[in-house]
Amino acid sequence: MRRRPLPPATPTPVPFSPAAARAHRAGLGLTPGQVAEGMAAHGVRLLPGHVLGWENGELRPSEEEFVALARALWCPPAQLMGAAPATLRDFRVAREYTQEQAAQRLGLSLAAYAKAETIGRWSGDEEQTHTLAHVLGIGLRSLVRVTGRQDEFEQCLRSSIDGRWQAQLGPLARLVPAPRSALTAVLTALQSEYQVPLSWGTPAAAPTTPLPDRFWQLLAGHDTDIPV
Repeated sequence: MRRRPLPPATPTPVPFSPAAARAHRAGLGLTPGQVAEGMAAHGVRLLPGHVLGWENGELRPSEEEFVALARALWCPPAQLMGAAPATLRDFRVAREYTQEQAAQRLGLSLAAYAKAETIGRWSGDEEQTHTLAHVLGIGLRSLVRVTGRQDEFEQCLRSSIDGRWQAQLGPLARLVPAPRSALTAVLTALQSEYQVPLSWGTPAAAPTTPLPDRFWQLLAGHDTDIPV
């Protein structure tokens, strides 16, 4: 007996703040009908009732509807999310890109990029990760998190303290595409601060700032073309 194919997965709704949408519309003095007309100019046709449904939380906009709504309300999409972008998909939508457009700008196949969004794991090299941050407007600290590399990042830092930091420079640069001169300075400082020396046989007090947090504090003091 032939098995029926599984239905396609329902896309996760875009993060959306009804209150923000309502406030932006009120600030512009627009009616729901006028917002719907504005969205039609961007290729999305729907009834004013949809706009009201989004504003009262009964409905959630699709990606296409969300971007058209932001354009009709003359605001960046991120202002309608209600929270900072937290995934690759969120950052992409905040840039008003479709998956196809993002993949093209990254030089990837649509399937490869879509997989990274779906599983929340990026496998690009240093150059590709640098391009990803630029294309989607992701800061370095957020980049490590949304690419699913936080554990690997923290392991690199621990290894740089416990052993030779030089051996961790390449792996770390793949995760954090900052100038290697800046990473070198930061790893050197971290090893100096976190390698606890013995003082007359008694360990000195260890730093209280968590190692990842201190890394970002130190990196923020260097010039990077991608914000920390």
